[in-house]
Amino acid sequence: MIERYTLPEMAAIWSLQNKFQKWLDVELAVCEVHAEDGTIPIEALEEIKAKAAFTVERINEIEKTTDHDVIAFTTNLAENIGPASRFVHYGLTSSDVVDTANALLLCESCDVLLSKLDSLLPVLKRRAHEFKDTPQIGRTHGIHAEPTSFGLTWALWYEDMKHNRKRLERAKAAVSKGKISGAVGAFAHLAPNVEERVCRKLGIEAANVSTQVIQRESYAEYLSTLAIIASSLEKIALQVRHWQRTEVREAQEAFKKGQKGSSAMPHKRNPILSERICGMARTVRANAIVGLENIALWHERDISHSSAERIVLPDSSATLDYLLAKTTSLLDSLVVYPENMLRNLELSRGLVFSGQLMLALTQKGVSREDAYLWTQRNAMKVWDEGGEYEELVKNDADISFHLSGEEIMRIFDLKHYLRNVDQVFARVFDESQVR
Repeated sequence: MIERYTLPEMAAIWSLQNKFQKWLDVELAVCEVHAEDGTIPIEALEEIKAKAAFTVERINEIEKTTDHDVIAFTTNLAENIGPASRFVHYGLTSSDVVDTANALLLCESCDVLLSKLDSLLPVLKRRAHEFKDTPQIGRTHGIHAEPTSFGLTWALWYEDMKHNRKRLERAKAAVSKGKISGAVGAFAHLAPNVEERVCRKLGIEAANVSTQVIQRESYAEYLSTLAIIASSLEKIALQVRHWQRTEVREAQEAFKKGQKGSSAMPHKRNPILSERICGMARTVRANAIVGLENIALWHERDISHSSAERIVLPDSSATLDYLLAKTTSLLDSLVVYPENMLRNLELSRGLVFSGQLMLALTQKGVSREDAYLWTQRNAMKVWDEGGEYEELVKNDADISFHLSGEEIMRIFDLKHYLRNVDQVFARVFDESQVR
């Protein structure tokens, strides 16, 4: 795991101590069901529950000999339980324990990630309303397009995260399934109702059908969902990186006292956090590919998936946890320069109003082709020769024949472009739709 970036709560979930504890939770739940059915004596269950204990160190030591972690685990339990240990792991195969325990670990991870999304959403909402009436140039292909509201960008991110939260809830439901169906999933040694009752005790569902393992489509869904969320965060960070460019400088990461931007250039303020978010998102996407490739296994099971999952499940969970926390911090403290947004909007000297001008001409009966031709020929003059677009338009005989000076002036009014922002905000921030 990426220890440097793993936050304590997620680190605890994916620790060996917690993993083995979840294995023990599964084993004890199975023993309880066996005792209820009379398969094992009540006295044995009580002894097992009283004495079942393990240490990570001892399991690791035993595994050096067994080369099998589940056997090392049950051996360590037997050392502590004594004779009653013969009823532990009764009728089970290793994946009954591991996959059912994985469901518990993944559910815990989902809960942490959902809480992180719940911390990010209010920041996005607050800053969206803060900048709802702040004009900014909208860009397509990196080129000035039309004016927009800076708040709309935040509203879009808020909407993205609402949907990402729903995706994560669906992924949690997908991975919240256990199996106690035996070596090939045919319930040769235990009845399906044992599986159902064990899973109920653990707070998860039983898979309707399985082989020796839970089918990996659900794991792929989890990893793919994390990759989508990470990509959404990268989309945000990429915007911040553009805004922080010296030539743009519409917003920038907070730069704390004592921070250094470059070992060689003392003046530098680099978007290091945004770049880190972009880079780390790539690893989460890459891990999603591993999840997809783990779906196809030989027959009822091989273990080609197992080694990879020991890396990608904890790493993707920990990485996204970190990315969500850092994105929340980044956006909460983002420094914004509305005056530079207005300056940049005016850089094209009015060209960004060409679309509205063309539409106004069509309203006067001019064909779209002619309206496009007239507006574009003046726009090209501004691009190539300079000048103010509004003045050129007013002096264009074809255009001024159809539009008065006052009508042209209204076309170049920013308020026209932001007139529907309130309606978009009403749709996005309807609190009944947050979850």
